[in-house]
Amino acid sequence: MNRFREEIEEEEIGPEPELKAAPKRPKTAEEKMDSNSFISKLFNDGLISKEAATDALPYLCFLAFLGMIYIANSHFAVNNVRSIDKLNKEVKELRWEYKSLKAELMFKSKLTEVAKKVDTLGIKELIEPPKKIIVKSDEY
Repeated sequence: MNRFREEIEEEEIGPEPELKAAPKRPKTAEEKMDSNSFISKLFNDGLISKEAATDALPYLCFLAFLGMIYIANSHFAVNNVRSIDKLNKEVKELRWEYKSLKAELMFKSKLTEVAKKVDTLGIKELIEPPKKIIVKSDEY
């Protein structure tokens, strides 16, 4: 038989003194973060070795770079949409202004409106039709 196993069994059989466990104090937030942090468990427990993490670092940097490009692109797109909406509103306002100015010009160019404006200068509207002037030329 194995003597070492027998010695261990003999020690286990012996009476063990009962010790009262001292009341444990609650862990502080820092102790909880240190003992339970995902990254510390990841490297200390051996799920990912430091060499594998170092080898994956360029890939992670590339992914971070792509993420920043994606975010910048979305901001650029949102700014473009905002500027397009702003320009569309401005075009609508200018279209309405054009239509109102055109209608006002059409109103002011009526014969009666022109006659009212010119009356202040002393020019009056012709009542009789215009006369045709014929010049006889002397041909030899």
